[in-house]
Amino acid sequence: MKRNILFGAALAATLLTGFTSCTSSDDNTADVVDIIDVDNVVQNDEGAISLVNGVYSHWQPLSSSFSFIIELNSNKLISFEGEEGEAGPVNSRFEQVADTWYQVKIFNHLLLGIAQDNEAITTIENSLKAGKVTQAGYNAAVGKAKFLRALAYLKLAQLWGEVPVFTEQGGSTTQRQDLNTVFNQIVSDLTSAENLLLDYNGDPRIPSKQAAQALLARTYLVWGDNPLSASEVQAIANTQTDPAFSKNDGRLLKAIEYADKVINSGKLSLDPDFSKLFGREYESNKRGTNEHLFTIAHDGDKNDAQGNHQTHCSWTFPFQNGEYGKGYSQNHTEVADDDLYDDWYAEQPNDKRLAKTYFTELKNPEDGNTYHYYSPVYTPINGKGVDQSYDRAELLEITQNSVDRIEIRYAEVLLIKAEALVQLGRNSEAAAPFNQLRKRAGIAEIAAPTFDDIKREWDYEFTYEQFSLFNSLRWKDLISSVKKVANYKHFSDEWHRLASYTSDQRAYFEKVHNHLVAKYNNVRGKHYRQPIPTGLSGEDLGIEQNPGY
Repeated sequence: MKRNILFGAALAATLLTGFTSCTSSDDNTADVVDIIDVDNVVQNDEGAISLVNGVYSHWQPLSSSFSFIIELNSNKLISFEGEEGEAGPVNSRFEQVADTWYQVKIFNHLLLGIAQDNEAITTIENSLKAGKVTQAGYNAAVGKAKFLRALAYLKLAQLWGEVPVFTEQGGSTTQRQDLNTVFNQIVSDLTSAENLLLDYNGDPRIPSKQAAQALLARTYLVWGDNPLSASEVQAIANTQTDPAFSKNDGRLLKAIEYADKVINSGKLSLDPDFSKLFGREYESNKRGTNEHLFTIAHDGDKNDAQGNHQTHCSWTFPFQNGEYGKGYSQNHTEVADDDLYDDWYAEQPNDKRLAKTYFTELKNPEDGNTYHYYSPVYTPINGKGVDQSYDRAELLEITQNSVDRIEIRYAEVLLIKAEALVQLGRNSEAAAPFNQLRKRAGIAEIAAPTFDDIKREWDYEFTYEQFSLFNSLRWKDLISSVKKVANYKHFSDEWHRLASYTSDQRAYFEKVHNHLVAKYNNVRGKHYRQPIPTGLSGEDLGIEQNPGY
């Protein structure tokens, strides 16, 4: 007799099927290995780790999906994925509702992952008591489960605010808890993981003590900037007014404390070449530089719950921009306008990161032609989404979707410390971690960075790495930052007078124009939260809706 080890298995199976486009066309329902016996124990350490590894089936489908909320709900990205009523364009225009697919997918996967973490922790605790697993096996498995549970709750809190909190000790799956309760749970899990997990060993696919400390630094920075409560969102839900920025100095000090733990461990470092951080041949610390601190492993659509479609979504139709008779097709995600490249180039023309973040031209390794991504031909390409790490990668990786997703890298730890110090008024102290990033980028160092310097550095270092919305939520500038699109080249109704366009180009840039205008007109205070979505089959989850939806 065996037990079914996956909480809500039928629900999970529903979630993992029927994906199209950037959500994959294959049925990638995760195989659940039934390894728990009738006494609710596993038989050895390997079984304990295998049990927790099953949770990754809920994280892998989200690797690209996060961008369809975090980057599209900003001034940096637009989406032409399918028809205009599809989930990508809907998020691009700030028109998301309770049944918008990416919201449904992310919310349900995170909750299912938490439920599976809870069951795994209970089973492994039973197995330790029964003498089936060693203390070391328990530490590795439970440490990983709590690490993943904390990360899920952090994503939920950042995107949805107050959420239900339920663990192996109990709790409601429908009753929302105040933000302090949610963040205390995150800190509790990560502190436990910090104590249970081993030091970073060079493999970022395995959660480590330093990865837990890095997440604690991130958590305290997010919490330290006082996330809005439901009542505060309600007050601005239907306005285009940002709330006032505020902070909690005690939590910012904790962010510095945990960032210092990572820094002082001596286990991590910056890769000397920023451009080598992205791509299949650079993943999983293959260069041995120890910048990738925690990554979500991907081996392709047919090998895991769902391949990482980040490359696919950014580069859906390679070299089909109307040049050289190759036809004209639109990628699933598009850089919002030329200005994002132009503004950076005007500020820092020698920044080594610019050339990797935005491609304005790219040579096709198949035909030897150079293709152009700049008006009136196209918008720039998200360069981090184009794998160039191996021969002909620009052509091949879009079909393999096997690049690991970077969740945390060492550069973030340095910038967390720098930002927390600046928020505390200790600007000159922030220079040391801050300037490590600028030195690698080849741009001028700053003796005492300002808050504006910090904000711009997040853009320089992390654009299109799923930070845009999260940072705007922290800084309370979501509406003002989105409304910057009014200055973009194709926002004005007179955009078409800037150059001569072919009919295909004109149709494309008219879409760009419409999305920019929609962003400007539609963004509201309610977008400091995402709508509480439906369940996977459209059912009401019984969780109170967020203000304004």
